[in-house]
Amino acid sequence: MATEGAAVRLVLRLAGAGLTATMAAIHLRLWAEGYRDLATIGPLFLLNGIVGILLALALLVTPVRLLGFVAVGTALFTAGTLGALFLSLNATLFGFGESIDAELVRPTLYVETAGVVVLIALAVTAFSHAHRHAHRHRHRDRRTTPSGR
Repeated sequence: MATEGAAVRLVLRLAGAGLTATMAAIHLRLWAEGYRDLATIGPLFLLNGIVGILLALALLVTPVRLLGFVAVGTALFTAGTLGALFLSLNATLFGFGESIDAELVRPTLYVETAGVVVLIALAVTAFSHAHRHAHRHRHRDRRTTPSGR
């Protein structure tokens, strides 16, 4: 029997994995369409795509007791990617400057911002579930353990 909390976690898990996979797909597409020829940025786009896919898969298969940690790690990775994009829009990153009008910049901003928000919400709900679950087990163990031993 699924609880409301389990349903919320499932929706957040699927949304977080989808947004992370989308972020990865954008980076892999841009890498394939020419960013691969950019020094430093090219390999980083490829790495971002590969790590993003692995994190999206991890979000889907991680047991609930560890899900908060994977969600936090993925949120930090996504926030770092978003920060790098902001830096390249406002200055340069490894000598590369990006334009807000470049293809996929705006969609990337939306996907990565939504990803950070969803992944933080997932982490909070996962840690909350783990805390409640651990508290219930400790409370049950105290009731079943004979006193004085």
